[in-house]
Amino acid sequence: MAVYEYKGLDGKGKKTDGLVDADSAKAARQKLRKQGVFVTDITEGKAGSKTRSGGSGKKKDKKGGIGSIEIDIAKYFEIIGVADVANATRQLSALLGAGIPLVETLGALSEQVEKEGFRIILREVKTKVNEGSSLADALEDYPKVFTGLYVNMVRAGEQAGALDKVLMRLADYTEAQVELRGKVGAALTYPAVMMLVAFGVIGFLLTYVVPKITKVFRDMGSDLPMITKIVLAVSNFLQAYWWLVIILGVLFAFGFRRWYGTESGRAKVDRALLNMPIFGKMLRLVSIARFSSTLATLMSSGVPLLGAMGIVKKILTNVVLSEAVANAQVAVREGQPMNQPLKESGEFPPMVVHMIAVGERTGELGPMLERVAHTYESQVNRRVETLTALLEPLMILFMGGIVFVIALAVLLPMLQMNQIAGG
Repeated sequence: MAVYEYKGLDGKGKKTDGLVDADSAKAARQKLRKQGVFVTDITEGKAGSKTRSGGSGKKKDKKGGIGSIEIDIAKYFEIIGVADVANATRQLSALLGAGIPLVETLGALSEQVEKEGFRIILREVKTKVNEGSSLADALEDYPKVFTGLYVNMVRAGEQAGALDKVLMRLADYTEAQVELRGKVGAALTYPAVMMLVAFGVIGFLLTYVVPKITKVFRDMGSDLPMITKIVLAVSNFLQAYWWLVIILGVLFAFGFRRWYGTESGRAKVDRALLNMPIFGKMLRLVSIARFSSTLATLMSSGVPLLGAMGIVKKILTNVVLSEAVANAQVAVREGQPMNQPLKESGEFPPMVVHMIAVGERTGELGPMLERVAHTYESQVNRRVETLTALLEPLMILFMGGIVFVIALAVLLPMLQMNQIAGG
């Protein structure tokens, strides 16, 4: 199957160009016509010969590949999720394990994936491999789809001659990370949504319901209870200065984001997150489970320890833990054991440090890290289940408490009026 370079007009009449693979120029024209492209010029050429991105005329990158933003596929990157990559990886492993050549496997895989952007990427990877590139080098041109961890594991699998086994291990790891991330995300999303609903209900009560009811009491000139005065003051402020609240909120969010973008700001925020009650410990457990499982997966796939640590420190989103791993990497490079700097950082639990030390002494660091990952992933699952079970009643109590205070602020003046009328 050849690759053709084309120029033409899309459905809106705008100029477009790119690459398409087909058996012949006629087949390429028919294929593009189905995609809504009117072809004005088409020539046969190699996939890596030119780089195109909506006619910008960008030159190819130093590796001779088409890079990560050509053929106008940048718009597809955001919808190619980790789960899509994991499914494709498992299928690739199964086909290679069945003895099917890599180029033929990539061709079959490109026809099976559902998303057009992913299909184009896999076809380009197939073309590069067919031209003599290694699979790892071909995948490396798409860093937004295939991470550094993914590429390094594939490269190690190619060098060891066990690519199908490494891909299966990589698929298992990726799916486990997706599942873990989903559980933690669900646990954190619930309270966020409930808080949003709570503030919406409270805002409605304070700006619409309370003023109408308490207006009667103010017109009568009766002395209001303190709690009613406080609620009324908040209500009056929100009615008069709601725009100020919005502006201050936007400014705070913008300022916080700028500050968090600095090195010192992110370090302080990440440390504060780790020290948070309840959530802080869960975030630490998630990070350590990810550190252990990733390092174990890389090492068992043949990636050297120093290279594996360099990858792991980049995937840890918390900079405090990432710096601890970076310091440990420096120590390992100087010939020291990894467990000592991790212990000195104070960020890794004693059990983790002890198991790493045992693994280093016995030469079984990979299996020991797998045990650590399994232990901490189990703890994360239990904590997520417990947290989810506790959050619902806690949020109900919180919302009920606020509504009770507002109701009390309305009812107390009514009780006073009844007492005066009865006296």
